Amino acid sequence: VCSMGNSTSRLYSALAKTLSSSAVSQHQDCLEQPDSAQLDPIDPKDLLEECQIVLQKRPPRFQRDFVDLKKNTASNHRPIRVMQWNILAQALGEGKDNFVRCPMEALKWEERKCLILEEILAYKPDILCLQEVDHYFDTFEPLLSRLGYQCTFFPKPWSPCLDVEQNNGPDGCALFFLKDRFELINSANIRLTAMKLKTNQVAIAQTLKCNETGRLFCVAVTHLKARTGWERFRSAQGDDLLQNLKSITQGAKIPLIICGDFNAEPTEEVYREFSNSSLNLNSAYKLLSPDGQSEPPYTTWKIRPSGECRHTLDYIWYSQHALKVNSALGLLTEEQIGPNRLPSFNYPSDHLSLVCDFSFNQDPDRLL
Repeated sequence: VCSMGNSTSRLYSALAKTLSSSAVSQHQDCLEQPDSAQLDPIDPKDLLEECQIVLQKRPPRFQRDFVDLKKNTASNHRPIRVMQWNILAQALGEGKDNFVRCPMEALKWEERKCLILEEILAYKPDILCLQEVDHYFDTFEPLLSRLGYQCTFFPKPWSPCLDVEQNNGPDGCALFFLKDRFELINSANIRLTAMKLKTNQVAIAQTLKCNETGRLFCVAVTHLKARTGWERFRSAQGDDLLQNLKSITQGAKIPLIICGDFNAEPTEEVYREFSNSSLNLNSAYKLLSPDGQSEPPYTTWKIRPSGECRHTLDYIWYSQHALKVNSALGLLTEEQIGPNRLPSFNYPSDHLSLVCDFSFNQDPDRLL
């Protein structure tokens, strides 16, 4: 629990009622939802204020601006804000990832979790897709459920976090949506296969109904296999995910948004699979480029013992026949990131968050 000084703390009160880390580590299947329904709602402004108190000795949040991508097309409903983020598993950050230019002090969970929450609270997503979540049961589910989100978590079967001493359980993918904006129609936890074998990578796919428009759409979150040399494996995982999503969306009759850390540059086969899929997908962040055809120069930037790693690995894919991107959050500049790269005292993860505002195209029956 964060230290809040002498004053009574609303955040302290919120966290004090959540599951303890010891209870989480004894959780057998990590799939059962804790009962947070008995806890009072939290005002997001109060939670943000308490996070800022915890972080008062750290540098302020980086300023990032939304880029307006609308083409003079009016929409008759509020946009749907989607946030994609690999938040960096705490056990990996402290125990396995070897960020040689990041002080261990910057990785302390008591403060880093408040940096993560501050980022989420600042952008107020309607739908939040996270990877490398290893504090789901003691932090994200209890707090975000009290902010009005419905929460789902699917851990990796053999999470590398479990190899780290004093871990907080396995990491996995998590999906959150605001219950007052959407109704859950269907939910699927998918363990990805490659070469006919079940793998350690997972996805969550949920079909939601927008309460304002009555329109159905599917949102999915995933995290594909990391490391150089596993390109064919990632391609097979991507193909398996696409096949699952084709079934769930009835061959793209239901619009689709896919968020994920694909661990793949745009030059990889798995990227081409998604670009050329019959689901008619486009990558939202391409729209920030002058020609609308190029991905950002990076979505992750870190320094490990092997050297500097600057890659584009994170994406928000969407059904371009049914959805349009109204705006996208600009990336951090090299100057903002700084010479020691990420993570840092300024920023809690080695991956940048991606945020897009979507609206439905006016003609829902438009052909692919």
